[in-house]
Amino acid sequence: MKVLVPVKRVLDYNLKVRVKPDQSGVDLSNLKMSMNPFDEIAVEEAVRMKEGGGGHAAGAASEVIAVSIGPQQAQETIRTALAMGADRGILVQVDGDVEPLAVAKILKAICDAEQPGLVILGKQAIDDDSNQTGQMLAALLDWPQATFASKIALSDGKAAVTREVDGGLQTLSVALPAIVTTDLRLNEPRYASLPNIMKAKKKPIDMKTAADYGVDVAPRLQVVKVAEPAKRQGGAKVKTVQELVEKLKNEAGVL
Repeated sequence: MKVLVPVKRVLDYNLKVRVKPDQSGVDLSNLKMSMNPFDEIAVEEAVRMKEGGGGHAAGAASEVIAVSIGPQQAQETIRTALAMGADRGILVQVDGDVEPLAVAKILKAICDAEQPGLVILGKQAIDDDSNQTGQMLAALLDWPQATFASKIALSDGKAAVTREVDGGLQTLSVALPAIVTTDLRLNEPRYASLPNIMKAKKKPIDMKTAADYGVDVAPRLQVVKVAEPAKRQGGAKVKTVQELVEKLKNEAGVL
């Protein structure tokens, strides 16, 4: 069974986001970019399915394919996935921002060509936090979906996916092929070793464009303004409950 893992190049999560002076977007100049953390979890889970681990039988996945849609530099993100254990990569080169629907359409075309048994992707990217691509892809393919997975178990052509919901844990059984999006507690991604990083340089990456799949990536949304959140004001001490109630009522306006 092939497992397809989309990975996105985003600003490294350790860095502080800077808004451009004209408030047109986020300043990414001279800043470290890395793989979206939720996608790292997806890559790790797919590799465990191939190797055996995390409750998966060895050989549950025959091939892991990492896919990225973005600029030329996204090759580095794919190389990271290859160093973690993915077998090959596909880069769909697109300059500029690509909205979730366009990403889902490209991924659908890749799925039609590759015929994977499972697509695992992060539940959201930390740059736009859209949380839409997995759901849109499932709708376009008409495949079952299980989102926010904290555990995945494969058996008899089905995937049992445990999800964290407000009331506790929910387990879904979905027939393969299916779409699964990953949550933080699914696994702990590995660090790529130096030998594997060197091996990843020899693994193939197919170069494609959105036109190859007949997808229009022109944005449908316009960012009007990007601004930093307002700074929190300092707290204040009160001497009595009566004073607290008065401030909540007259100053905060919450009572």
